[in-house]
Amino acid sequence: MQRQSMLWGTMVMMLTGGPGCTARAGDHEAASGPAVVRAAEPGEGHLANIRQLTFGGQNAEAYFSPDGRQLIFQRTDPEGRCDQQYIMNTDGSGMRQVSNGLGRTTCGYFYEGGTRIVYSSTFHASEQCPPPPDMSKGYVWPLPDFEIYSSRTDGSELRRLTENPAYDAEATLSPDGSRLVFTSTRDGDLEIYSMNVDGSDVRRLTHAVGYDGGPFYSPDGSLIVYRASRPSTPAETRDYQSLLAERLVRPSRLDVWVMNADGTNPRQVTALGGANFAPFFHPDGKRIIFVSNHHNPRGRNFDLFMINLDGTGLTQITTYDDFDGFPMFSPDGRQLVFASNRHGSVPGETNVFIADWVEPPAGN
Repeated sequence: MQRQSMLWGTMVMMLTGGPGCTARAGDHEAASGPAVVRAAEPGEGHLANIRQLTFGGQNAEAYFSPDGRQLIFQRTDPEGRCDQQYIMNTDGSGMRQVSNGLGRTTCGYFYEGGTRIVYSSTFHASEQCPPPPDMSKGYVWPLPDFEIYSSRTDGSELRRLTENPAYDAEATLSPDGSRLVFTSTRDGDLEIYSMNVDGSDVRRLTHAVGYDGGPFYSPDGSLIVYRASRPSTPAETRDYQSLLAERLVRPSRLDVWVMNADGTNPRQVTALGGANFAPFFHPDGKRIIFVSNHHNPRGRNFDLFMINLDGTGLTQITTYDDFDGFPMFSPDGRQLVFASNRHGSVPGETNVFIADWVEPPAGN
């Protein structure tokens, strides 16, 4: 799942920055206050009653509990300590750290009816933050030695689900609660896999050269939506594989894809140019919301867009002139949570927002 505050630069901060951490889950509750109502930007007709839920630091990748009452998200606090997992109520109250405060974490998700969470962490390799990537190679993402863990929502009963020197992250849950889908480099490329929730029966789902990641199941569990990059020339393939050997990836061009839940029939949904990522199904299973900078692929303005499964009906959802990203619908489809740089106390600050979802009148 993905990660970060996205201006691309802020993504780097959330993936790679910050000193080591020493706190443990439950040692403290994060500062939180009542949600603040914010006005929608012009043209944001799908969003009503927007509320800002976090204030300060870097906060992103917020995902609903099965009952729609809580959110799990990753946070780098204002002191710059490594990304950790937090849970809060959907009104912004009750924010608390649930990961152990060691290493870096990413990609939290609820499962077992909301009684447990799954996320990835590097603490088994080192209790310190992973070092930042070598930016002399251009804008690249690091691929640390993440392993997938689960715990109860208070951080107890920590269990390790993967064990290898690869990148294992971006895990999300099937609607029936039986399987996790995730991204891994265990076979030498960034591919998507599924496994039982106890870590058994691992199955590889994608097989093309390039970064396949950020997978989510459709509401009925029959499809998986994900982001993918595909090198288009031998030189791009060599660059991709050379960086991968150094545990790096260059995420400049990404598109939204879907495939059957068993990995068959992969097909491209977007062909817009730029970076198109963080896709998530609308609860009707017919539309996908995602993040894109296709209006200016060299720019730092990312907005939310909606598109039909067949690639038609592209609709812009947010219009803020900086970063909006990581959208997820509530299980009943009535709310949308997303991360944004809007209303930050300092430039590049990313916070979590929630809004009521508004469908246009029939025929519009």
